[in-house]
Formats: sequence, C-alpha cells, structure tokens
Amino acid sequence: MTSLLQRLPRPAGLLPLQPHQLAADVLAGLTLAALAIPEVMGYTRISQTPVVTGLYTMLLPMVAFALLGASRHLVVAADSATAAILVATLAGVAAPGSAPYGGLTMAVALVVAVFLSLAAVLRLGFLADFLSRSALIGLLSGIGVQVAAGELPGLFGLTKQGHGALQQILSAFARLGQSRIDHLLVAVGVIAVIVGCRRLNRRLPGALIAVAGSILVSGLLDFPGKGLDVVGTVPGGLPHLVVPVVRASQWNAVLVSAASCFVVILAQSSATARAYAQRYRERSLENRDLVGLAAANLAAGLSGTFVVNGSPTKTEIVDSAGGRSQFAHLTAAAVVLLVLLFFTRPLALLPAAVLSTIVFLIGVKLIDSKGLQELWHLQRNEFVIAVATLITVAQAGVMPGITLAVVLSLIEQVRHTYRPRTSLWTPNQDGTALCTVPVSPGVLAAPGILAYRFEANLFYANANRFTQELMAITSQPDAVIRGLVVDASGIDDIDYSAAKALLELRDDLSQAGIQIALVTSSTAMLEELHRFGMGMGYGDNSVGIYATVKQAIHALSARLGAMT
Repeated sequence: MTSLLQRLPRPAGLLPLQPHQLAADVLAGLTLAALAIPEVMGYTRISQTPVVTGLYTMLLPMVAFALLGASRHLVVAADSATAAILVATLAGVAAPGSAPYGGLTMAVALVVAVFLSLAAVLRLGFLADFLSRSALIGLLSGIGVQVAAGELPGLFGLTKQGHGALQQILSAFARLGQSRIDHLLVAVGVIAVIVGCRRLNRRLPGALIAVAGSILVSGLLDFPGKGLDVVGTVPGGLPHLVVPVVRASQWNAVLVSAASCFVVILAQSSATARAYAQRYRERSLENRDLVGLAAANLAAGLSGTFVVNGSPTKTEIVDSAGGRSQFAHLTAAAVVLLVLLFFTRPLALLPAAVLSTIVFLIGVKLIDSKGLQELWHLQRNEFVIAVATLITVAQAGVMPGITLAVVLSLIEQVRHTYRPRTSLWTPNQDGTALCTVPVSPGVLAAPGILAYRFEANLFYANANRFTQELMAITSQPDAVIRGLVVDASGIDDIDYSAAKALLELRDDLSQAGIQIALVTSSTAMLEELHRFGMGMGYGDNSVGIYATVKQAIHALSARLGAMT
C-alpha cells in the first residue's frame, strides 16, 4: 500500500507547502467563493440546468483538480463557454431543464473525462496550440455575444425568442411594449450594485451583494406573491453520486457535445494555465493538467452536474486576491459545502431577473473588445479570423465556430508558409558586410552572382512559387547571371515534392549555364539534401553546399573565374 501511494503523483498545485502563503490563499479562496457562487448559479441559466448544479461544479470537481492537476493557479468550475455548448447540442434530444436533459449533461461530462484522459495518455496537450490566440478571442467574444443576447429578454421579463444572437436582440427590442417594469427595476438595481462596487473597489463582491440584497428584498416585499419570477426551491445537502442513463438514440448528441467541450477545455484551460505559469516563472505541465481536468469532469458527471472547465475570470479573481496555490480553491470548495448544507433555503427567493442580469453582464465581459482593437491595429488578417469566428458562434453556434476557428487558424499558418518572406543578399553601402533587401531586378551579391534567401520550410505547396521566383530573377534581361546562391538556412525541412522541384531547378539552371550553391548548417537538412541527391552531380550539374553565404559567394566566384 505504501509503495502504491509513493507512485501516485504528488498534488503539484498544493505542494510544496508554503506556510507564509496559507493566510493569503485562504483569503483568496473566500474572495473566490463570494464572487463565483453567484456566477456559477448564473451559468445554470445558460446550461438550462437546476441552480444547485452550479454550486456542485465548485465542490467535488474543484477538489479533484486541486489534488490531481499540476497548475497552482487554474480554477476549474462551471464556465459560460461549455455551458452554452450543452444547451446548443442537447436541446434537440431532451427538454432543457428536465431530468433526462440533466442526465445527458452528466453523460457529456463523463465522456469529456474520457477524452481528456486519452489526451493525457497520448500526451496531446500540444493540440491546444492549433487554436490561435486570435481565434480564441473571436470564440470567447462570440460566446459572450450569444450569452448576452440570450439573457437580454430576461432583463425585461420577456421570454427568449429567435435563433441566433441578432434575431434574439431584435425580438427583445420589438417586444419592449410587453416588458415588465418590476423585472426591469430589479435588473437596473443589480447592474447599479455590481458596477458601483467595481468602481469603488474591484475586490468588492458586487454580485454577491446584489444576490443577498435581492433575496432580502424579495422576502420582505413578497416577490413570489406579487407574481415576480423567483428561482424556487433549491435542494440542500451533498450531491448524490449516480451514473446517468443514456438511450442509444441520444449518444450522437452526447458525443458531439463532448467533442465540442473537449476542444474548448483543451484550448482555454491550457492557455490560462500556461499564462499564469509564465507569469510566476513556473513550469507548465499541460498533460498533468489534463489528468486533473479529466478527474474534475469525472467528479462532475458522477455528482449530478455538468462539464467543468478552466476559467480565466475565476483564475484572475484568485490571483488578484493574492492566492498562489490550490489551497485557495479548496477554501472556496469548503465555503460551497457550507452553503449547500445550511444556506440553500434563502436561494428560493432569489428573483430570476437577478440571475439573468448577472449572466448578461458575464456575457458582456466575455466580449474582448480590447483584444479585437489590438488585432485591428496590429494584425488585420488575424482580426478577420477573430470577427469571422465571433459572428459564426453568435449566429450559428459554438461547434461551427470552433470548427471555423481551427480551420482558419490552420489556413493562416499555411498561408504564412505558402507565401514566406524572400529576399536577396547584397553588399551594404560601405561594402564591408552583406545585408538583405526585397527581391527586385538588378540586386547582386557579387558580379554575376545572385544570393537568394527563402524563410520557410520547403514543401509541396510553396515549391512551385520557390522555383518560379528563382527562374524569374535568374532570367533578368539587363544582367548576365552566372551563379546562384540559395540561402537555405531558414529551411528546416524539405519534402519529396519540393526536393524533386529543387532537382529540376538545378537541371534547368545548369542548362542555362548558371552554377548553384546551397547554404545550410543544419545536419538534418544536409542529410535530407544528400538523400535526395542535391549534393551530387558532375561538372556544371553539381551543387556545392556551404555553411555561410559568404563562403558560398567566394566559392562560386572562384569557380566562375576559373572557367573564364
């Protein structure tokens, strides 16, 4: 037994123990509970599950990640992105809010746990890198628009109508004449409290104050008796451990939902954990975090709640409050336990408009306007990716948005390698060194010699552009080109198609009387070139391989001089 315990990975998020930090971690955990409890209750409005399931996400799942995850900072609990995926993918096979629907959300969490476990075993943490930062900005902003648009009618006491964010917003404004003034007053009051607390002190739990105050006013003024919608009975006590039952016809929706959540969890959790590890110069262990996330979702699926995810907003709450380990998260879980055991009865009086308002503000906060502005000023093409992802998520749903984001990110990467930077080497003004300039006619490295630089791996997609540009610059009508240096120091790999194109280029230039020299110092590239026969040949058909551009130019100059 002792040997088995010794083999288990130690809880890296808790150890090594830092006694001087414990007080700050406990205070940060109390702050997290105060701010996150209303938030996770609000997420149940998005996922269309009972209010208590939001509290459950901050109990066993949070403890599971604290014990098995590697990050000392990442907070794992309910998240708006995955909550939105659930209702979008499962509403067609079970009525949202019903017991069968709740079982499906639990099943999704269990399948996500399996996916994350497989990803950890196969060490697939790197897959998070395939969703670019710009795509992630668009994805989360689109979810924010979708969430805010869905809750906008609730602020006016109206039901949600229409598919897609635009239709829901237009529908809400078209029915303003039917709005209920009591719901609107509650919503305005909640916004005033939350915004006011944020301006006074960002650490003030504005959402918690708004929730507690609205419950008190609801009880004093008898909101339920006056027809104002309230949350209703919230079951107390610990969650029951149960395995959900899924019919065969429902598995397709469960798998689609789980796959969508898996992609978001992989990208968002890894990016958040990595960012905070870099901030504190700690080692980021993505695959260990996948184990913790798998355990957290397993705990969620068995304890009656829905998918959990690494939350950037909650992680920032803990960090801003001084928390530096998972002890803060265990403290928050302990507070949730007390709420479940002793304080669920007052939650029945919570006005539904309060939750709608809190979720609406969460959605607005998710819209990364600062990130979008930065992309607009610094990288227009990535701004297009972000906006396209945002619009797709807001109108068509999260899964199409994720698919588009991944595809556009990969296309953008291929575009960079398909049209890489190219340049020509030429002596600087005083002739003491070489410098690169854009490709243009008349730029020589030495009399009769061109030196061309290609800054990307050479593969089937860009090989044709490579050869065409070289043929064009070596066929200049106003210059006699007798030698060509190809600076391949920026090329780390070459595939079969590109190698064949390079061999054909060598033969074509040889027939035109142009000698070739290649520059590379990479052992792997040298092996590749020799394997494809690039370093071989006879007479004018041979290709010299050199370590530097200067060496190649001198060798070609001497060779050409000897031939005259």
